[in-house]
Parts: sequence; C-alpha cells; structure tokens
Amino acid sequence: MKKLTLFFCILVSSIALGQNNDTLVYNAKRAVVLEGASNFRDLGGYPTQNGHHVKWGHLYRSADISKLTDADLKILADRHIATVCDLRGPEEIKTNPDRLPAGSAWFNMPAGSESTRATTASLMGAKPANRDSMMLAFYARTDHLKAKYKPMFDQLLALNNDKALLFHCTAGKDRTGVGAALILSALGVDRPFILKDYAATNEYWKGNREQVIQSMTKQGMDEKTVKSMLAANPSYLQNTFDAIDRQYGSMDKFLAQEMELTPKKLTQLRSAYVQ
Repeated sequence: MKKLTLFFCILVSSIALGQNNDTLVYNAKRAVVLEGASNFRDLGGYPTQNGHHVKWGHLYRSADISKLTDADLKILADRHIATVCDLRGPEEIKTNPDRLPAGSAWFNMPAGSESTRATTASLMGAKPANRDSMMLAFYARTDHLKAKYKPMFDQLLALNNDKALLFHCTAGKDRTGVGAALILSALGVDRPFILKDYAATNEYWKGNREQVIQSMTKQGMDEKTVKSMLAANPSYLQNTFDAIDRQYGSMDKFLAQEMELTPKKLTQLRSAYVQ
C-alpha cells in the first residue's frame, strides 16, 4: 500500500485534483514560477498516513512577495489565493511590504521574528564550530510557536473550500519551513516527506540564495557562516520535531495543546485539505 501511495504521489506531481465541478486542474510543476518571487510552491500531493494525499491548489508557501509584478498577481488571483499569512517581523514588513492579489486578506504573525536581526548578528559573530549548534538551538525554540502559528491554523479552518492560503517569510526557509512542517504534520504527512519539502528550499531558492551569499560576503562576512545560516539543513527542522516530542510527548499532543486542534477541528482540517 505504501509503495502504491508513493507511486500515486509521483504520478500526480504535475496534476492538481480540483474540487470545483470535479474538474482537473493541471500544474506544470510544484514550483509556481513568478517574476518577482522565488521559492513559491504548492504543498499538494504529499501522501498521508491513511493512504490519501494533500490537495493541490489550496496551500502555498513562499519567500518574500514584496516585488510581485502585475502578471504575478494575476497568477495568484487565478489560483484563488484569498488569505496571505506573513510570518515576518515589523522591520522586514516596513522595508518590503507585501504585494497582494486583489481581494485577498493579509494577516501578520510576527511572534518569534522580533529578534531576527539580533539572531543574524549572533550567527555572523559565531565561531565556525558553533554555527550549526546555534542554528539547531534556534530551531529548538518552542516558546513562540503557539503565538505565531495558531492564528495560521485558525485561518486555514476559516477558509472557504474553493480558496487557497499562502504563508511566507523572507527566504521561505526557517519560519515558513516550520509552518509547513506543522501544517503537513496536522494533515497526517510522515516526517520524511516533510523534511524533503523543507530541504527543497535549497533548490527553489537557489538563485536568490547565491545572490544573498555574494552580497553578504562582499560586506566582509564569513562565507561559510553565511552558507550555513542560509542552508535548509534537514537536521535543523528535525531539531524542532525532537524538541516538540521531548517537551509535549508527541506532535499530536503539541497540535492539540498549542494549536488547539480538537478532534473535531482536526477532522475539519483534513477534510478541507486532504483527499
């Protein structure tokens, strides 16, 4: 059964199964190619533990969307993106405010993003031997998860079935990566698939990542430190999973306690985003 599920997941990697009038909606790739944004992709298609898969065309994750072109906005509108959850902090938003498709609702969830600049400065000043340990410590933080991500689950539950939700930060790696991990976990996706989705940022954000690395190293920053900070290393996200398991006993208990996903809400969530 697992092999059949995996085969089905691969088979439909370019097909989004729509709900409107039982029609098929075709997507060329998981990635949504835009002129003004990178690392923009559909979370559909991942197999769930009960033999189903995450619906295509309902959940999107991305890096910064402040530079979307008018053509990009039409693409988002055509994908019925009605809700945008911005996981960035106030300074990031002030510098690069989102561009949104007409009629979409914008929600800011900044908890845990207040010290982004301080965290970056600490990483830049860290000795080479401490780089990974500092990133691992960053990912092990759970104190802000409820304040940051429960509102996103609330929006997921409130969204009409024919609409889609987009969540993003600046690189679409750390804050967005944790958000995607929690959503996919709630939908019943196994961790190996979630870790692969997280690591995919290394490919989908590759061009922009190289530009940032060059820019930061030109400012005198250590290249290895910058690369470590900007890498989507699966061990980082695994540290979030480990911290949740250690502090709450399991992901299911965490979702019930911190995201307040009662059995009824969990059923509602899976009914909306799994088929």
